[in-house]
Amino acid sequence: MPFDPVLRESLDHIPLPVMYPAWVRFLAPQVRDLEEAVREALRTGDILDRVRPGMRVAIGVGSRGMARLPELVRVVVEAVRATGAEPFIVPAMGSHGGATAEGQREVLESLGVTEATVHAPIVSSMEVVELDRLSPLVPVCMDRHAYEADATILINRIKPHTDFHGPIESGLAKMCVIGLGKQRTAEAIHAYGPNGLRDLIPQAARIVVERGRVIGGIATIENAYHDVAEIVGVPSEEIGGPVEQALLERARELMPALPFDHLDVLIIDEMGKDISGTGVDTNIIGRMLTPGVPEPDRPQINAIVLLGLTEATHGNALGYGLVDVITERCLNQIDWEVTRINALTAGIMNVWRGKLPWVAQDDAAAIRLALRLCGRPDAQNAQMMRIRNTLALGHVWISESLVDAAREMPHVTVGEEPVEWAFDVAGRLKPLDIPEPGEITR
Repeated sequence: MPFDPVLRESLDHIPLPVMYPAWVRFLAPQVRDLEEAVREALRTGDILDRVRPGMRVAIGVGSRGMARLPELVRVVVEAVRATGAEPFIVPAMGSHGGATAEGQREVLESLGVTEATVHAPIVSSMEVVELDRLSPLVPVCMDRHAYEADATILINRIKPHTDFHGPIESGLAKMCVIGLGKQRTAEAIHAYGPNGLRDLIPQAARIVVERGRVIGGIATIENAYHDVAEIVGVPSEEIGGPVEQALLERARELMPALPFDHLDVLIIDEMGKDISGTGVDTNIIGRMLTPGVPEPDRPQINAIVLLGLTEATHGNALGYGLVDVITERCLNQIDWEVTRINALTAGIMNVWRGKLPWVAQDDAAAIRLALRLCGRPDAQNAQMMRIRNTLALGHVWISESLVDAAREMPHVTVGEEPVEWAFDVAGRLKPLDIPEPGEITR
């Protein structure tokens, strides 16, 4: 989609606000010895006690960019193998990867989960076995290879969902149903919209657990710096129950948030399925954009700019309609077949989220276009913030108009000198310098 040169000319005069670096500190407990924490979780969750020598054990792994995922999977594989059982990996990710077996294998590999890194074979298939039906229109299915195994263990992160809110959101129950159910169950339940996800997932999860021989799961909670804060072993009888509910509340407490209730413009360097199910986390940007679902009270953002997609999303741009302006570079990164398959599976959640935003020629034009659209006649005084993605909120840029308010916040530190707007010859903004987690004072 070529950028209108007349539009470009009308934007060139718009000044960019002066920006300052800022560091946002969050409560951030951290698992120091991940291997020991996983082994303890397997013990306390009574999971390994249910494994016998000679059993074939499927380990369900999803498509989100969980912190330290390859290491988590490897330790579970080694612990299962130490019992004399035979572990293997199954992708548990609904319709992701273009709803193909090879596509889902590629998604795992992009997340660092390969047969070499986790020391176990990956058995990827879209074939399912129907276990039961919640209604004539809702089949409860399970990945055929997991169903034919003697037992299944799940590995997933517990976190607030980006489409709905309820006692059970993203986590082990959802992986049972949407992940192991592949496209067939995912599409059927998504057809009922956010309320269907909220109400049907716990019911369907119990069927998968009991008839599919799911013996438990390793649940992680992440801190605001996208590192592992807690690891908990959840026995099968607690999947979708009070233990998982309590873990969701803990995850909500540790979630990061933008430090401001209102922004004129938010610049997001990248989005992708490895960042959030919706590419950008709706809980962070304060936008649901789903019929029948109320919008969050905060933050209120007038215009959101997206500069590009992550490599690990493999062109899946689900949720691009949550932002207002994208670049031509971002548009050219989109794999439309993969994105549309995922969007169709998600159903009503993508009626509004699937609408194409404004497209600008490059990063500089996109930012100026957002400033033109944000409702501020004095662009140089716009309240603007730049983040890498909605998982990385520890190091950001903020406009001069926000500096005084930020310096009043005890958890925000603002640099003394402004940063430079640096664009290369292609009009691409210099990458945001993100310190390693160890460099951030917590």
